[in-house]
Amino acid sequence: MINDVRNTVLSIISKDNRGYITPDEFNLFAKQAQLEIFEQYIYSYSNSINKQNARMFGEGYTDVPKNIGEVIDEFSVLTTLTYSIPYFLPPVDYYYLERVMYNNIEAEKVSQRKISALLNSNLTAPDVSYPVYTLQETGLIVYPTTITSNVITAQYIRYPKDPVWTYNSIVAGQPVFNPSNAFYQDFELPLSDFSGLVVKILQYAGVSIREMEVVQAAKSEEIQESQQKQ
Repeated sequence: MINDVRNTVLSIISKDNRGYITPDEFNLFAKQAQLEIFEQYIYSYSNSINKQNARMFGEGYTDVPKNIGEVIDEFSVLTTLTYSIPYFLPPVDYYYLERVMYNNIEAEKVSQRKISALLNSNLTAPDVSYPVYTLQETGLIVYPTTITSNVITAQYIRYPKDPVWTYNSIVAGQPVFNPSNAFYQDFELPLSDFSGLVVKILQYAGVSIREMEVVQAAKSEEIQESQQKQ
């Protein structure tokens, strides 16, 4: 999808001599556009759950939480956390921790203020049957602190990988797309976000655009590609 998005972006930009963006600029704008749409999915999911609880959605195609959730599930990862005194290090690409487990027992997330109260009580002090954790900038501290081996697993939502449009040659002054390059990375969003990605990339490039222009430019690119293949 990334090459089609870039072709559409360049087609719109070149119209009326609006300018040009380099591959590096495109990759930077593409990263920001994908991240913005990804975070919108997270926000929309939370908002749609609230509406579903109020019975404002139906089933099937109108089951908005389910549809959004299926997109977000593509970014869900289960991994074992590495221990480095005194923390369990979170994955470098994590966006949101869904749950943390010790020997298949889900640990409760507590605040730094609450953990002090729990530790000072014989009745509520965490143990291996009732583990808890606090999340800090440097990592997770799991209680009881006797848990130090790599037996903590985490289910988390990761950030999407940075999209990278790659090329390895220049013909007539233009870079030629090369998806075989080791650094190539397509967008990780569904095809339905095509227009949204184009619009946001153009906005980052400082180009004012309407969605209809995206549709027209995309169709033009499709026709041109079809003619080239004949």
